[in-house]
Amino acid sequence: MIAPHRLAPPENSCLVVVGGCGGIGRALVRLALANSLRVAVIDLPDVIRTFPPPAEVLSFAADATCEEAVRQAFVQIGDAWGVVDGLVNLAGFLTTFETVEHMDYTDWRYVYEGSLLTTLFPCKHALPLLRKSKRTAAIVNMTTGIAYIGRPRYGPYAAAKAAIVSLTKTLAAENAPKIRVNAVAPGAVDTPFLSGGTAHGGIQGEKARRINVEEYLKSVPMGYLATPDDVAEPILFLLSDAARYITGQVLHINGGALMV
Repeated sequence: MIAPHRLAPPENSCLVVVGGCGGIGRALVRLALANSLRVAVIDLPDVIRTFPPPAEVLSFAADATCEEAVRQAFVQIGDAWGVVDGLVNLAGFLTTFETVEHMDYTDWRYVYEGSLLTTLFPCKHALPLLRKSKRTAAIVNMTTGIAYIGRPRYGPYAAAKAAIVSLTKTLAAENAPKIRVNAVAPGAVDTPFLSGGTAHGGIQGEKARRINVEEYLKSVPMGYLATPDDVAEPILFLLSDAARYITGQVLHINGGALMV
C-alpha cells in the first residue's frame, strides 16, 4: 500500500508569505513552522514592527505595490535560500467604502492596485526561484467570493480580486507542469480586515465596520465566522504534494455561504 502524502509541504520546504503579518498570514506562518517549513515574510514595515514574525522567519519590509521593492526582496530570498518551493499572496485591503458612481478615481486606483499588484509582482519575481524547486512548486493567491457575486461599495476590491482569479488561471496555464497555481476565496474571516485591515487601522476583535456579522451569519450554513486557521489550513493543503493534480482552481472557503 502506498503511503498518502501529508497535507502540508515536505519538511524544510521554503515558503514565502506576502502579507505574512496579517491575521491569516500569522496563522499560516505559525502552521508552516509547526510543519517544519522554512518561512520568509514580505510585509509593510509598520506591520512587521507591530506584528514581528518569530525569530526563525526571514522578514523583508517592502511595499508590494512597488515592483522594485518586491524584486529586491526576492533577490535577497534567492541569496538566502537559492530556491522557493511555495508562494502565498495574502495582501489586499478596502479603505474606501463607496459606490462606483461616487468613488474618486484616486481612491479606486489605490484600492485596486493595492489588491492586485501585491499579487502580480510577487508572482512575477518568485517564478525563477520556484522553477528551481526539486518538487512541483506551488503558488496560492487570495481572492474572494465577492469577485463572483458582486456587492455594493466593494467595486475596486472586487474588481482586483476578480483579476486575481484570471491571473491565477493564466499563471497556471503558463507554468504547468513545473509550478501549480491556485487561489482561495474566503468569505468573511474574523481578522482585522473587517474593521479596516491590519495596515489600515483594523483591530482584532473590534466591531466589523463593513458587514453586519449577525446578518451575515444567517447566510452561512456552518453558522460561525471563519477563523484564520479555517483559511490557513486549506492553503497548506494546496501547497502540498497531496494537491499535486490541482492547478488553475479557486477553492471557496465560506462555510457554505456561496456554493459555486
